[in-house]
Amino acid sequence: MKSVTTTPLAKFLRQPDIEASPAWEFTNGRAVQKPMPTLFHSRLQRQLVNYINDRTQEFEAIQELRCIVPPFSPVPDISVVRCDRLPDEDGPFSGAPDWLIEIRSLNQSTIDLQSKILHCLSNGTQLAWLIDTHQQQVWVWQGDSLPQICAGDDRLPSLGDISEPTVAAVMAMTQRRSG
Repeated sequence: MKSVTTTPLAKFLRQPDIEASPAWEFTNGRAVQKPMPTLFHSRLQRQLVNYINDRTQEFEAIQELRCIVPPFSPVPDISVVRCDRLPDEDGPFSGAPDWLIEIRSLNQSTIDLQSKILHCLSNGTQLAWLIDTHQQQVWVWQGDSLPQICAGDDRLPSLGDISEPTVAAVMAMTQRRSG
């Protein structure tokens, strides 16, 4: 009889509670639960998804979409995916998002976030932002280039026909909506 081997990723994906809030990710051979988002983190995430989706028909921005990028299963804060790549059935997304956005929480390791970003970049992601609201900076990766650190009135690159916001405009998305 032939033995069946299960990869650590396949075993992780069969776990019953990986979609609990906050979601669990599988990176670097280990399962890690994402931190619970703060008020500013949640506002920024919602505002960015709305900003992107209001400006393009070519891509869709989705919060907390589980991606299967073997041997990882990241759940980026925001995954931006070309609409023709999105499946018709529900479930995790197979592949790396075209554009990945992470919002760093104070208790998150920058190295772990960068590792996830670099893995996705090496598997098809074209653009990645790592937003640090406390430092008021956005680290930007495009293709094989080294990251740029943007701040203030620096324009942030985007995909397709989405207008490029400034770092200051992105940071302002953490504030209360006026009324």
